[in-house]
Amino acid sequence: MNETDVVIIGAGHNGLTCAAYLAKAGLRVRVVERRKVVGGAAVTEEFVPGFRNSVAAYTVSLLNPKIISDLKLAEHGLKIVERRAQNFLPAPNGRHLLTGEGRTRESLAKLSPRDAEALDGFNRRLEEIADVLRAFVLRAPPNLVHGFGVGAIRESFNALGTANILRGLSLEQQRMLLDLFTRSAGEMLDEVFESDLIKALFGFDAIVGNYASPYAAGSAYVMLHHAFGEVNGKKGVWGHAIGGMGAIGQAIAHAAKAAGAEITCEAGVREVIVERDRATGVVLDNGEATRARYVVSGVNPKLLYTRLVPSNALPEDFRRRMQHWRNASGTFRMNVALSALPSFTALPGDGDHLTSGIILAPSLAYMDRAWLDAREHGWSRAPVVEMLIPSTLDDSLAPSGQHVASLFCQHVAPELPDGRSWDDRRDEVADLMISTVDKYAPGFAASVIGRQILSPLDLERQFGLLGGDIFHGALTLNQLFSARPILGHADYRGPLKGLYHCGSGAHPGGGVTGAPGHNAAQMILRDHRGLFR
Repeated sequence: MNETDVVIIGAGHNGLTCAAYLAKAGLRVRVVERRKVVGGAAVTEEFVPGFRNSVAAYTVSLLNPKIISDLKLAEHGLKIVERRAQNFLPAPNGRHLLTGEGRTRESLAKLSPRDAEALDGFNRRLEEIADVLRAFVLRAPPNLVHGFGVGAIRESFNALGTANILRGLSLEQQRMLLDLFTRSAGEMLDEVFESDLIKALFGFDAIVGNYASPYAAGSAYVMLHHAFGEVNGKKGVWGHAIGGMGAIGQAIAHAAKAAGAEITCEAGVREVIVERDRATGVVLDNGEATRARYVVSGVNPKLLYTRLVPSNALPEDFRRRMQHWRNASGTFRMNVALSALPSFTALPGDGDHLTSGIILAPSLAYMDRAWLDAREHGWSRAPVVEMLIPSTLDDSLAPSGQHVASLFCQHVAPELPDGRSWDDRRDEVADLMISTVDKYAPGFAASVIGRQILSPLDLERQFGLLGGDIFHGALTLNQLFSARPILGHADYRGPLKGLYHCGSGAHPGGGVTGAPGHNAAQMILRDHRGLFR
């Protein structure tokens, strides 16, 4: 039987981040990973001979700059480049919106001079609140605890720290913060803008990984969640990791190994060992056991508590609530090999717009219909598609003169109605996604020479993303901040002693941020050093 200080379930980027910080602090750390490669959903793989791409996660902005610096990820091979343009939104009528530094206002003025005047003010207000969110990313939220004791005192100080951050906001900023946490993105955008394309630009961020209409209450927060990133010191910018998203996982893994962490692949966990109300290790699929002082989970909380932790070891009310943990992304993911770059009717030929996030969803009404259609039919027959062509920024991904594209497609039901299986419908829906792009860029379908298809069921099988949920749990008000993953356990500690959460199911939530891994490591080190135990 193996023994170590810490065993971490899952070598996703958060598990690896947690491992790196703990190993740097001198703890013995073992990471066990079910798949053959590290990185979780942030991986790069060859999906057609000669063509490589970011298989699941596909773009960079939310990876925290402190983590990049602390772990010296550049020294471990990570290089991130900015898109030359940020987003391109073509419309069926031939008009378009192209955004990016020095581009957005000019492009928007051609659609609506009024909106061009309103844009700076809206961006400023959103950025002010995004700055508040940045202040909360690398700290545990206030945790509700029962009774009075050391834990209650600790959380009182934490709550005071939270209040101090919020105290700096003006009354109008506080109102904006409340709106962003409770209202729909659609309502807020309709109040400010008149052009469909500018509303679609922000509205898309409200439904990324969110199986909901942009008019759903709380969707404004999802929009905000995608606004707090930065690339190379530039706030709100999106970029590409050279070599694909797998370069992030590899760089963090190298940092963890350099600090002394052990990483074992093809080592799925069958069960968490629980003794006397304490997690004391894990049993692998092959029967091998590893005992540890601390067990840390990077997997979806529902997967952890309904499949890995013995049900009789959990408080009944906790177990029942975790059975109803909501997973809902509405995501269908594709990677395609292309013989040539697409040419869009709204902006023909090559150009910086092909390095951007290309959003095929020309209005909020279009997104709303896509969600309603998916709820009834199982998938939207006029889907939302974001396409990236990373080979325009990184020639290591495809043969010379050819390209790879990522298609992030919504909305699809995590489970099809009437008992239908995604295995039977995968190719039909993939054809629809490609034909959707072809409507905006005629000839695109003919240029596809190979494809990789990941339905919600495939995402669950390959990456443990239950229901295809890219965030390890919906970013709804009852699953955010002090309620992530559940009230009373927002401090990265589970309901069993020695059990911790370090994945996207913990604060601050999904995306390739590294923040849950960082924060969990700090909590484990605090406990290890005997503070507030």
